[in-house]
Amino acid sequence: MNELSGQKDDQDTSGFPSAVAVKHSKWRMQLVWLVPIVAVLIAGWLVVKSVMQTGPTITIRFSTGEGIEAGKTKIKFKNVDVGVIRNVELSDDHKTVLASAEMSRNASSMLVDDTRFWVVRPRISGGTVSGIGTLLSGSHVGMDIGTSQKARRDFVGLESPPVLASGAPGREFVLKSENLGSLDVGSPVFFRRLQVGQIVSYALDPEGAGMIVHVFVNAPYDKYVTNDTRFWHASGVDVTVDTTGVKVDTESLVSILIGGLAFESPPDTKGAVEADALHQYPLFLNRTEAMKRHDSITDKYVLNFKESVRGLTVGAPIDFRGIVIGEVSAINTHFDPSTREFSIPVEVNIFPERLIPRDEWKDQGGQISSARKEFADYLVSKGLRAQLRTASLLTGQLYIAIDFFPSAPKVTMDWNKKPPQLPTVPGNLQGLQESITDLVAKLNRIPFEGIATDLRKTLGDADTLLNTINTDIAPDAKTTMAAAREALASVNRTMQSDSPLQQSTADTMREVSRAAASIRSLAEYLERHPEALIRGKTEDKP
Repeated sequence: MNELSGQKDDQDTSGFPSAVAVKHSKWRMQLVWLVPIVAVLIAGWLVVKSVMQTGPTITIRFSTGEGIEAGKTKIKFKNVDVGVIRNVELSDDHKTVLASAEMSRNASSMLVDDTRFWVVRPRISGGTVSGIGTLLSGSHVGMDIGTSQKARRDFVGLESPPVLASGAPGREFVLKSENLGSLDVGSPVFFRRLQVGQIVSYALDPEGAGMIVHVFVNAPYDKYVTNDTRFWHASGVDVTVDTTGVKVDTESLVSILIGGLAFESPPDTKGAVEADALHQYPLFLNRTEAMKRHDSITDKYVLNFKESVRGLTVGAPIDFRGIVIGEVSAINTHFDPSTREFSIPVEVNIFPERLIPRDEWKDQGGQISSARKEFADYLVSKGLRAQLRTASLLTGQLYIAIDFFPSAPKVTMDWNKKPPQLPTVPGNLQGLQESITDLVAKLNRIPFEGIATDLRKTLGDADTLLNTINTDIAPDAKTTMAAAREALASVNRTMQSDSPLQQSTADTMREVSRAAASIRSLAEYLERHPEALIRGKTEDKP
């Protein structure tokens, strides 16, 4: 301390200021570090901003990577970019392609459970052409937003674009058919020849016994689909050959090329209401089948024929004096071991309401009511029988006629059989065949060989007679003919007007005329003077 004090005194005496030691804070930052710190802050803010603006990453599973390229293929919704494919790789089982996509931030709400993705490329399907623009711009992934509230990040891409966008106005309906025909996804649906919808999907039913077809009818035409609407195939040209002849029908040129469906409600529909979405309908083969009257009461019978039913088909009408009262439902064969004969049982559906509508004829659990049984017994007792008849000579189609045959043998109905059997009579064709058979049998009994022998013998005698005529009779006949010719010439000369015979005949006729005049005068005189026969003619007095 003394030394420091001494030095301080020396400095003060010399006139120079003394240095004072200052103690620096260890937290003071150097100015040179300010620039990197600001750069780090800016970079961090950019990173945070990028993270905040970047949407979620999703995975889309496709069956193939055709048209998908990492870093280039865009994901578009309504032709607006909402994401990009960042990575494309095979799945672990090598069966599918996994495409990782980075979506935009505002697309997060679009990624719900029923959102759909597909690769947009040029396609021709169901009569429509799509994706033509990708020929120049390249393929991209299309997107359709679903309506679910459940979020999702893993999707399975569609093989083809959906027919309808989600939320399209209209309603979807379900059709059941035995087969698909020429239909396809996108095939049109017509209403009064106007395209109002399309097929959106189809699949086999769980039992594999038919097809389930989903159709979508656009608004406002969906209001015309009621609970009694009928759907039918309108594909191609419908050529029908039935008992009424040949019919050709088509819906439009489009349906001829790509097929389609049509629907309509029967004109006599009463109290129809709009159908709910996903309402199920049967799909008929044609309009005629669809518009047939659907009766509430159907009685099943069997008709047993012992003649050929060639030309009779399932669906053939049951006719009662021009009124269709039923149709054929099945045609079978039966062998009776006791008689060792074949017969053809034909199952038919009879609609009794078409004969006489009655309230007491209501169905009783699928059984024929007692009132209908009593009515059938009465008709059969009066001679009601079924008969096969020809509907068209051109097509050879047959139908079954129900009519009264009073001379038919008496029979009674056996209601214990299921289904009961209606009596039948042979058809007109069978009667004609039997007549032809009888005629052939009669012809077979004619001794054609004996007749031929006698005919040959007669022809031999005729040859002998002709030879005799030529050798013996012909010369004499020639001489006789010459003499006859001369006689005719002589007669002709005699009959000439200037011939002596004609002149003598004329003189003779004149004399006969004069004699007749004299006799007439005598007769008149005797009529006036009958006494002259006794007294003689008296002299006239002057």
